[in-house]
Amino acid sequence: MREVFQQSLDEVRERLVEISGLVGEAIEKATTAFGTSDVALAEEVIDNDTIIDEKAVALDELAIDILARQQPVATDLRMVVSALRISASLERMGDIAEHIAQLTRMRFPDRAIPKGLKSTFTKMGEIDVDLARKLTTLLETRDLALAEAIRNEDDKLDELHVSVFEKVLSDSWKGEASATID
Repeated sequence: MREVFQQSLDEVRERLVEISGLVGEAIEKATTAFGTSDVALAEEVIDNDTIIDEKAVALDELAIDILARQQPVATDLRMVVSALRISASLERMGDIAEHIAQLTRMRFPDRAIPKGLKSTFTKMGEIDVDLARKLTTLLETRDLALAEAIRNEDDKLDELHVSVFEKVLSDSWKGEASATID
């Protein structure tokens, strides 16, 4: 019985790594499509979001099954509950990548990034891709030093996000309204 339980926990970890990898790929492709107005790449991200959603639901179902049937405690319980939370976050990250891809498609043939913000959005995209890679590595290796690096990079991303709003809301902003709203 314990062996089956351990196999189930291993499967949860493997599925998290798989979903994280898919989300990282979606973020990278959405970022590239966003910066280059590549509609074909954007369509690929949009189409593949369903796969991420389905895999997240399947992982959640597995985790709930483990909770119901195995009644884990201590470390194992924390791992399963964490997997549920991480799964939800990964699924949301995939949805955001899909949204960015949809903006790319919607604004085509124009660029989705307003003039004056390209360098900021490029930097944000680079950080997003790096965060996704580090998250996948963290899930594979359980290297807690990476958790601190992820937190620090996320803080940098938050600062860039605030800077976008500061630029857009400043009196000197000359960007096109429709591109800015998107």
